[in-house]
Amino acid sequence: MNETPPSLLGLTTYLMSKTGKTARSRLAERLAERGLRLRHMAVLAALADFGPHVQRELAARLSIDRSDIVKIVDELGAAGLVERERDTGDRRRVTVTVTPAGRTLLDGLQAEALDVQDTVLAPLNARERKQLTALLKRVHDRTEDGSGPGRAGR
Repeated sequence: MNETPPSLLGLTTYLMSKTGKTARSRLAERLAERGLRLRHMAVLAALADFGPHVQRELAARLSIDRSDIVKIVDELGAAGLVERERDTGDRRRVTVTVTPAGRTLLDGLQAEALDVQDTVLAPLNARERKQLTALLKRVHDRTEDGSGPGRAGR
């Protein structure tokens, strides 16, 4: 029997974590069917949303290790989803740009993500979903800008 302890069900952070893990797992399964991972989608989304990036700045924006971003960009480049160009002034700088094929794929991936989202949020009506999104965005923005409380015990 797999019954969650009631004391955990009273913790919003626990519920967010478990629900997030379920949603992430379901989306990861969908991406895996295309031979992709969440990091591939994140790179395509960042390039589509923010434009071309120097590779190391892309790694920083997405909190991906520099050596990992090289592999991800290599994989996306081999599939024709991104293009890389060396800076003529500084050969160490590599600028990454999403291709039209990458944008098309991203549109499909976003549709998959919305389908997963609809499944996970099925118990909520449209108003509740909008409210949940607004509340989570406020929490997210606070944790992302660093103004939230620090970690205890550090």
